[in-house]
Amino acid sequence: MAETILESIGNTPLVELRNIVPPGSARVVVKLEWANPTGSMKDRMARAVIERAEETGKIRKGDTVIDYTGGTTGISLAFICAAKGYRFHAVFSDAFSDEKRAVMEAYGATVTVLPSGDRRITADLIRSMIETARRLSRQPGHWWADQIGNHDAVTGYYPLGEEIWNQTGGRIDAFVQTVGSAHSLHGVTRSLWKHNAKIHIAAGEPAESAVLSGGPPGAHQIEGIGIGFIPALWDPGMVNEIIPVPTSEAMAMARRLAREEGLLAGTSSGANVIAALRIAERLGPGATVATLLVDSGLRYISTPLFARSAG
Repeated sequence: MAETILESIGNTPLVELRNIVPPGSARVVVKLEWANPTGSMKDRMARAVIERAEETGKIRKGDTVIDYTGGTTGISLAFICAAKGYRFHAVFSDAFSDEKRAVMEAYGATVTVLPSGDRRITADLIRSMIETARRLSRQPGHWWADQIGNHDAVTGYYPLGEEIWNQTGGRIDAFVQTVGSAHSLHGVTRSLWKHNAKIHIAAGEPAESAVLSGGPPGAHQIEGIGIGFIPALWDPGMVNEIIPVPTSEAMAMARRLAREEGLLAGTSSGANVIAALRIAERLGPGATVATLLVDSGLRYISTPLFARSAG
């Protein structure tokens, strides 16, 4: 039994996809990160960031933690703050799902919403959110988590890599993860490469904004990834391959996961699986490709992903 809710973070299930992997491909296994307390992998990062801030004296009881967020990190930060006795202020946008705002507010967060214009994610929108959070953090008793530029965030994902290694019995040939801040990709990679530096690492990104691949920034609808510029702590030396995935394909795969595998996940998880299937086809039978279902599809029910008019 966990003594506190924070101890229930991590040790999420790993399952093999059975129905959508084409014959002749490697097996594909997915980590069900919605089994974390708030329903996403970001609980791991939020705990690491807040606890490091406590250790270094950056925050004290009653202080306000503030950050820009597409919602998933904000939910996790709001959860950790509620459990530890801090306030949380999220700088959010209407480009992201209404469910995410509602959940942050349920945890007691204050939410500032910036208009996107067309509910699409762009580099200008992300930069505006960052600058708003930076400005608001100058108030007394506020601390800016700065998720993209926070060096402590990656440490929250070291255990995730260890879990994947242990749950596969060390039988893993490739790992795939789409990139927002890049912390989860880098954290898992560091853990896996300690065991086997030959594991192939692939980064996914929206095809409409394939900046990691050298393309121009653009608008897309894959929440949680594709910020439209190179993340501050991006390390290309920790990636063997970059795979662009169109929003439409990522959404279609998320719907297939629900209908054909019984796995209800978000659009970035659909993009993860698209990229993983491409590598699995290339590696063939006998190999194992791992990826993440980063959060629950329940927080996207009102969006085009699962709206009744969706295909």
